Amino acid sequence: MFFKKTKLALLHAATLGAALSTPVFSQQQPVSIEVNLAKVKAPMQPIWAFFGYDEPNYTYMKDGKKLLTEIAQFSKVPVYVRAHSLLVTGDGEAALKWGSTNAYTEDAQGKPVYDWKIVDRIFDTYIERGMKPIAQIGFMPQALSSKPEPYRHHWKPGDNYNDIYLGWAYPPNDYNKWAELVFQWVKHSVARYGKKEVESWYWELWNEPNISYWKGTVDEYIKLYDYTADAVKRALPTAKIGGPEVTGPSWDKSQVFMTKFLDHVTAGKNYVTGKTGTPIDFITYHAKGAPKIVDGHVQMNMGTQLRDLDKGFEIVASYPALKKLPIIIGESDPEGCAACSEDVSPQNAYRNGTMYSSYTAASFARKYELAEARGVNLLGAVSWSFEFEDQAWFRGFRDLATNGVDKPVLNVFRMFGMMEGNRVEVKQDLAYDFKRVRDESVRKEADINGIASKSANSAAVMVWNYHDDNVPEPDATVKVNVQGLPQQKMMLYHYRIDKENSNSYEVWKAMGSPKQPTAEQIKQLEKAGQLALLTSPQWIEPKNGNTTIEMQLPRQGVSFLHFKW
Repeated sequence: MFFKKTKLALLHAATLGAALSTPVFSQQQPVSIEVNLAKVKAPMQPIWAFFGYDEPNYTYMKDGKKLLTEIAQFSKVPVYVRAHSLLVTGDGEAALKWGSTNAYTEDAQGKPVYDWKIVDRIFDTYIERGMKPIAQIGFMPQALSSKPEPYRHHWKPGDNYNDIYLGWAYPPNDYNKWAELVFQWVKHSVARYGKKEVESWYWELWNEPNISYWKGTVDEYIKLYDYTADAVKRALPTAKIGGPEVTGPSWDKSQVFMTKFLDHVTAGKNYVTGKTGTPIDFITYHAKGAPKIVDGHVQMNMGTQLRDLDKGFEIVASYPALKKLPIIIGESDPEGCAACSEDVSPQNAYRNGTMYSSYTAASFARKYELAEARGVNLLGAVSWSFEFEDQAWFRGFRDLATNGVDKPVLNVFRMFGMMEGNRVEVKQDLAYDFKRVRDESVRKEADINGIASKSANSAAVMVWNYHDDNVPEPDATVKVNVQGLPQQKMMLYHYRIDKENSNSYEVWKAMGSPKQPTAEQIKQLEKAGQLALLTSPQWIEPKNGNTTIEMQLPRQGVSFLHFKW
């Protein structure tokens, strides 16, 4: 049902003329969200506890270590981390869209030289924090590349994105040497971290091989996968290996790649063994949205991302032998280029403020429902967002923190970190269900909705007020009716992300957007970056297990109700 414009909105639009040419859809009536804690849907799988980034050498730098520590601290389960370029040749210098470890070189006689020092430094940083790697096997070491020159790029925001795809993106000149490299890496990892630890990791081959990250053919990728899987399993038979990490399954070329790969691992002739099929323990692909500038404001496109997710689920579900395998969305984001900053890509202006956080809340909730509808096993969805060391404050990268200060989006993950036990029913008689968001995105009335969980001693409800168009709107009146609570006194904590709460960006702007904040200002920003309570915690006593919480929820705001007894 579409909401009519109010007289006030019409008058305001007439006054401003063309400046507000975008339709305004106001929520005139209070929105009621019905939560039934007694109706369990499924375990509250922590699909959010997966993060990734292009620049592996940021891992052990000052702000990288600080952010990883914070992420590990707000999760009760191990967080998985995926990084590119773990086998790239170089000196370990960090740069945008670049990283290197020098794990593999060759001597003058062409014999392999293995050096795990930088790879170990990266993985040690994870393991020390109780995190686990999604160990990405790639990219091609220079000595193994079938086109080794040119190899290193020097890309920066505003440059042609295709400039990055150089010698590291090519197939190997020797598949047996490549396989031995993989074998030695897994074997070394077991020796360093122990068999049990490495068994809990996920090993995967490459990244987005259906675009220029892979300069070979589909068949060459499949051949590389066979050699890689065989090497991983020879080093540790119980290790988990997967792929193909294609991007955009709703794109026909991506579908062709993905189905050809899945056909091969289920029924094709193995390049190494000559037998039918190849080991695969989990399936990976990517899903991205598509923001743009419309009438001077950012307009997101969540539907594009959800259609990619859904098509991938549909493809996996079409293979009976694979349908129950875990699926990891290797990158699951509002758009495709984390290192494309707002100053050169204005459509990315959503990243510093609350639009990124509300989008994240609304989209993750729909990932659960899409997977459930297709009957597939969604294990995780990697947010390809980390931090960019020593860059301008709030430059508008797709990151979780800037210069060690947390951005609003990180607080949504703090909220998810408090959701445990089982996912429970939130009635879907609201404006949007997952199918409508998938098919239409959020272009009419706002998407005001929620996701809820219950454990033995707590319950949690996350509520958002999201819209694709980032234009001002009046706050919405939202009533959250919760049924199925214990009939006893309990504590209610109400957390909020909006313009005034859990928002370092607004505090930074209020300071005058300092390019070099003082030490005192940095302390204020760090405090503002934490998840904040909207009100003081309060004791409540539900009547017959029911309670109603009424709130004013701003556009792009997220509330989190945490009941503890």
